[in-house]
Amino acid sequence: MIDSPEEREKALRRDGLLIGVAVVCMLNGMHFSPWINLFAAALAPLLAAFYITSPILLFYFASLTLGVATAIVAGVPAALYERAKGLGESDGASLGIWLVTAMVLTIPTVITFFTGS
Repeated sequence: MIDSPEEREKALRRDGLLIGVAVVCMLNGMHFSPWINLFAAALAPLLAAFYITSPILLFYFASLTLGVATAIVAGVPAALYERAKGLGESDGASLGIWLVTAMVLTIPTVITFFTGS
């Protein structure tokens, strides 16, 4: 239970950073990402083994997988920071590291979106 206004502000800041990470990772999983074809090619045999052969489902699963992979890879520096500091739970700095790393991983997608290539 959050009692004080300081704790509420801290929780709101953490939630905002987590929402930011989720949005950036979803952006990296969009159809204009330069990595989507690689993920689709890797997933096609796996999905075919489960009799999922629809191209639209392949696209959705590739998009989802790419977004989740972005979140996982971007979380590694934040986890290393938390381990080095000996933190028991994530604080604003580690969530900020996670967000910035996700943004760096999303740069090729943003460039592709604006250049159209």
